[in-house]
Amino acid sequence: MVSDPPPETSGDRVPVDYKSAGVDIDAGHEAVRRIRMLARRTFSPSVISDIGSFGGLFRPDLAGVEDPVLVASADGVGTKLKVAFLANRHDTVGIDLVNHCVNDIIVQGARPLFFMDYLATGRLSPGVTEAVVGGMASACSDNKCALLGGETAEMPGFYADGEYDLAGFIVGLVDRARLVDGQRIQAGDVLIGLPSTGLHTNGYSLARHILFDVLKLTVESTPAELDGAVGDVLLRPHRSYLPVVGPVLDDGQIKIKGLAHVTGGGLTDNVPRVFPEGVAAEIDCRSWTPAPIFRFLQEQGHLSVAEAYRTFNMGIGMVVVSAPEDATALISAFEKAGELEAVIIGQTTHGDGTITYI
Repeated sequence: MVSDPPPETSGDRVPVDYKSAGVDIDAGHEAVRRIRMLARRTFSPSVISDIGSFGGLFRPDLAGVEDPVLVASADGVGTKLKVAFLANRHDTVGIDLVNHCVNDIIVQGARPLFFMDYLATGRLSPGVTEAVVGGMASACSDNKCALLGGETAEMPGFYADGEYDLAGFIVGLVDRARLVDGQRIQAGDVLIGLPSTGLHTNGYSLARHILFDVLKLTVESTPAELDGAVGDVLLRPHRSYLPVVGPVLDDGQIKIKGLAHVTGGGLTDNVPRVFPEGVAAEIDCRSWTPAPIFRFLQEQGHLSVAEAYRTFNMGIGMVVVSAPEDATALISAFEKAGELEAVIIGQTTHGDGTITYI
């Protein structure tokens, strides 16, 4: 048994503790209790530890995998969190975080095994933490991925009260023979666009500037040009493309040459990331209709085409590269799996990796 030493006082000085300095250990324990219940719902037989362990234990099932390759990624939600703070809505940003990370590894053919999170805040609120982690747990379940563990840090004086930051870390697995690496892409291949649900998790600093600083809107504003209140439109969750792309990769009958997740840098910077040397692309902006938020931001912000397509996903969240003869079958398979409208948005050309918009 450990007993407290008698407090040392000097004059009128009042003894202090960790809670008076801004860190509530009891609130932290309550948050972990709530998180444990949420995370356990995502556990598979491969998880052999519990939330609260110093490290998460995961024993992967390698049956049928001849040459296993681990694929890992880390990301955050960015300043989309500022919108969540304004709207006092915290149930979607965890979904954003998981789905973004899942998409970052599915583009190389990997299936997610487990996910871990880092949540840092100025003053811990178990209710907010539960809402955020609840979103993560829901997305992990949807993506058949275990929420293996994480860290919740209370950092008074570093973050403002009521604000927090998020980061996610994911590990997936792919058989080396099924890696999608883009090396077979060549001029004349087809680019297929899979629609986004909105801004996803990129471009929010510019979007917030246009909407809140320039136009003086609030999260409750409902401009006629948009299909909902500003806050609702901005907080639409980042789509996971695993349910759409995964079945095609599993089937293996229709070949996907490359996959690009359209995140920061938009189509302009992300699509060339999967090209081998000597390949560029032309994208026809007329081949799809972006959601109203993109046109609204472009018009109200007086954004050039170059600026808009390098900042936002402009309605395309994933780009698939295939041979021309496989495009029709792929589009049909994607639409059947994901109940979405896939469309040919361009083609590859000879070049230095640049994107030309027509």
